[in-house]
Amino acid sequence: MLDLDKVYRAAYVLKQVARRTDVIAAPGVAPGVDLYLKTENLQVTGSFKLRGAYYRISQLPREDLAHGIIACSAGNHAQGVALAATRLGVHSLVCMPDGAPIMKVENTRRLGAEVRLVKGDYDDAHDEAVRIQQETGATFIHPYDDEDVIAGQGTIGLEIMDQLDGVDAVVVPVGGGGLISGVALAVKSLRPECKVYGVQAAGAASMANAFHDGKMETLDSVSTFADGIAVRTPGDVTFKMVQKYVDDVVTVTDDEIAAAILALMERQKLVTEGAGAAPVAAVMFHKLPLEGKRVVCVVSGGNIDVNILSRVINRGLAMSGRKVTLGVKLTDKPGQLQQVSGIVAELGANVVSVDYDLTDPDLPISSCTLRIGMETRDQAQIDQIRERLAAAGFALAD
Repeated sequence: MLDLDKVYRAAYVLKQVARRTDVIAAPGVAPGVDLYLKTENLQVTGSFKLRGAYYRISQLPREDLAHGIIACSAGNHAQGVALAATRLGVHSLVCMPDGAPIMKVENTRRLGAEVRLVKGDYDDAHDEAVRIQQETGATFIHPYDDEDVIAGQGTIGLEIMDQLDGVDAVVVPVGGGGLISGVALAVKSLRPECKVYGVQAAGAASMANAFHDGKMETLDSVSTFADGIAVRTPGDVTFKMVQKYVDDVVTVTDDEIAAAILALMERQKLVTEGAGAAPVAAVMFHKLPLEGKRVVCVVSGGNIDVNILSRVINRGLAMSGRKVTLGVKLTDKPGQLQQVSGIVAELGANVVSVDYDLTDPDLPISSCTLRIGMETRDQAQIDQIRERLAAAGFALAD
């Protein structure tokens, strides 16, 4: 297993390459928790992955570098490998799933790597990269299941311990487990009483399942927009390290992640991707025993595809009670819309859409369903509107 000395050696190598990202306070994001954010979304490539990739490549002998570098990635490791290889004057080829965000694909190319898109998910890209490596003799840079990569990621844990006193818990996103393995090693070595928690997307809970069942497991498929942690099988090395150093691994839904992305944008002015917001979602939605604790969430990356950002924001608004569509069953007669909108206006909500649905076969021909879209303050206001409409004699369709 790795030791702390190797993480310190990685920190020395990375001093001129990776940013020492800030740890910032995040008051109001999770009431009752003294929350801080380790802003790896502001790293050079927009993700922590540069740390492990650069350190791993920097340790290769010259004869291995001559054969080039190959990697597989959903996007962030790809950019780290591309930047590291280009800086060290080495050719790199990265296999990426064909569904990887366009921004991550183009950024990888811009940083100097050759990109090969592979049909399927991350694990399919991994299989293709291994096949090419066997054909070409290039050195495969694993995104997480490698001791040098883990040591590079562990430098985040060193920085957190140096930047903030009295940390009670560090919450880390988990895909294959490289980040949490390195961070947990560093944190537990320097402050054994500090808890380290992992967070996975519920639709890609490979490490969470393995951790709780005590054995390696492979998912048949993954389903989450948090592509950076959409991994079907944990690493062999990382699974052992998670078993040794990590206190618990929990899951969050995509809707909860979306709400966390929205909260970070609104309250902290930070743009994060799904993986980066997952730890914040776990804290916001009380998945961990953190009340009254000083907690650091590792915001691992900010490379979210702008094409889905608006959808994520809308889901986040709905999850946070900031946006809702209510269905109200009406008898089709004059004045009813005015009465409904009067109640909504009186309670301070803002109507953004109105639609009449006359096609419901369960309603009398003389009736319809009014669907009214509103911007609201929170779930309490939505509940208040529902109660007032019901008190006024309106039947809700939802």
